[in-house]
Amino acid sequence: MSKLPKDITSVVTILRDPVERVFSMYEFAVEVAARFLVHPNLTSALTSKVKPKSSRMVSTLDIWPWKYLVPWMREDLFTRREARRLGKLKRSALSDVYNTEDVVMPLHEFISHPIAHEIIHNGAAFQVAGLTNSSYLDDAHEVRRCVRKHPSLGQFVLEVAKGRLDQMLFVGFTEDHKKSARMFASMVGLQVLSRSKSAPSDFQPQSTNQKNVGSSAQVVTDKAAEGTNQANSIGDKVFTATDTSSPKGNMTAEQLMRKYEQLMRKYEDCIENSHKVQKSRHAMSLKRISPVNFTKEARHLVPDSMLEEMKILNSLDMELYRHAQSIFLQQQILMEDHDKQTKILAENVPVEIDAPRNFLLLLVTLVPLVLFFIVVMFKRSCCIKYFYVAKMKKAG
Repeated sequence: MSKLPKDITSVVTILRDPVERVFSMYEFAVEVAARFLVHPNLTSALTSKVKPKSSRMVSTLDIWPWKYLVPWMREDLFTRREARRLGKLKRSALSDVYNTEDVVMPLHEFISHPIAHEIIHNGAAFQVAGLTNSSYLDDAHEVRRCVRKHPSLGQFVLEVAKGRLDQMLFVGFTEDHKKSARMFASMVGLQVLSRSKSAPSDFQPQSTNQKNVGSSAQVVTDKAAEGTNQANSIGDKVFTATDTSSPKGNMTAEQLMRKYEQLMRKYEDCIENSHKVQKSRHAMSLKRISPVNFTKEARHLVPDSMLEEMKILNSLDMELYRHAQSIFLQQQILMEDHDKQTKILAENVPVEIDAPRNFLLLLVTLVPLVLFFIVVMFKRSCCIKYFYVAKMKKAG
């Protein structure tokens, strides 16, 4: 982010529950690696090259962290398949799909592996802090190595990550993706509308140079959780955004609302289509490692001891997630307060009444008041006159 101009750049991110994130990374790495099992051996799989179907698509193997996790899991799957063929591995019981060592690396082995400690555990905190093994900072690897060796140093990384979340335009959650998307769209829309009202007529959100980062309309996404990558993936390819157009000139609230609803419909259609494609690819991939089948129900069968171990291994992420929850709650309160104010203003808009009715209403209201005023003044005048005459008689 230091390479981008701060005065016209805002950052948003989507975080994920740390335990769910570990589950998802394990399952997705296995799923993508299983697609290579169509090849007779690992050598054949490595020499085959699949070209993207479109210039708008990139391979999952080019995306962090899958470019590390998928090759690792792919090699493991071929090794276990060969061991089964040679009778070196016995068929596992199907009571726990996360512990079928004859087919795929068990989950407990996965989370204990050095690669998991390097890439997965506390991955969100290190990503938000800019300290991954893909960071351009020369000292990033050394910092991570020191934190693994001296866990107490992780608190410094955590504080940096929290500070960066505090400075972001918006923080959302994978678990509440649709709500996060709607809240984010509303927040940005309100800022664009607010700024367009105070800007010249040739206002263009993408060219603003206001110093207030929090109100910038240009957004650069910092994907601090693998859920964002996975949610946009189509099979083992990911679409890259190409539609960067934005409305030019001032926008009224009504125009902005119509644009917002159009975009949200597109978003929901995109998510629905993406889920359908992913579900199909998921089923096809897992057929190659049958009877292993990852489901939400299967996660509930994982022993509590392993869940606790995941939480301990991702303690920084757990704390960062709680901090993000407080930020999300504040965002929600602000949006709800704005909605209430908007509703109150709408209800207090004066209603226009046609001229005849308006005149009649005024006449009916004022005539009694005028008559009352005349009567009061007449009585007061009589009282003053009587008092004056009585006083003169007494004096005479």
